[in-house]
Amino acid sequence: MELERRLADLLRDGLASADRAGYGAWDETAARMVDAQAPGLETRVRELAAIPSSGPGWPARLLEECALAHLLNQGFLHLDRLPEKLAATTRTRVGLTTPVAELLAIGEAVRDRWLVLGRQDTADGRLTARRTWLRGERTHRMALLLSFSAPGRPSEPALPTGLVLDADLTYYPAARPLRAAIGARHEESPEGPSAMGAQPAGMPSVPEGCDVGTALAAYGSALGEDPWLEGWPVVLANVVPVPGDDGWQLADERSGSALPVDPRCAGRTDLWQLMAISGGGPVTVFGECGHRGFSPITTWDPTPVSLITTPAQGGTR
Repeated sequence: MELERRLADLLRDGLASADRAGYGAWDETAARMVDAQAPGLETRVRELAAIPSSGPGWPARLLEECALAHLLNQGFLHLDRLPEKLAATTRTRVGLTTPVAELLAIGEAVRDRWLVLGRQDTADGRLTARRTWLRGERTHRMALLLSFSAPGRPSEPALPTGLVLDADLTYYPAARPLRAAIGARHEESPEGPSAMGAQPAGMPSVPEGCDVGTALAAYGSALGEDPWLEGWPVVLANVVPVPGDDGWQLADERSGSALPVDPRCAGRTDLWQLMAISGGGPVTVFGECGHRGFSPITTWDPTPVSLITTPAQGGTR
């Protein structure tokens, strides 16, 4: 209820008061979320505190995030009234996750040859989070591996982009499952491609992608089941990076449509790297499609090229 009172106070006093309040006004609320063992809500509260200093248009962004925080808090307070899969999604967003050993013991394993599409490390001063995205060759399912390490402690060994891994993955319960854990790994047969990602003779090394319309449809479908979704992983094929005064776009010449690049990526030098690889022609790009636009993570030239700087000790995008 602490979060509800804080949100109600904010709306009653007006959003302009948030610009003057600073971070301190949210610290107590965030601490209460820690006490309630709800780290997901704590993260959202701290993100709310940062929005007033995020630049032009912050009141609209703050109102949107307040609405999502309220929705998540209400869902958590009324878990017993939610459908099973939506309740599982709500628990995950709040920060209540199933231990890996328990998940692998009770969950249904999905065996496939998983292509590592990209990787990103981010740090918030307390933990370094590693996000690794995979896609199944047979099932075409996307999967996200998420791991954490404390400052000064080594991260788990990274799965290199382009690796093809024959393994069992078990998805965490959710309305739209994405996060998964690796279970058993299997040896490749001598006749098959190597586990290091080599393709059979005559097969392209660039993964199959989709057009802009299909990417937006995939994100919209996922968002319909998880309203707190920041983005959905997609592989775009045959898109041309186009810089402009109002931001970058990925243009799809086949349909005449374009997908804007997330404005938060505007300062990233890798957009020019993507432009150089493209040379004005179409490329394949993996990234996350969200309500702010597309965040590029990997392209192919024809081997994988990371578009995310990943420092040895982690870093922020």
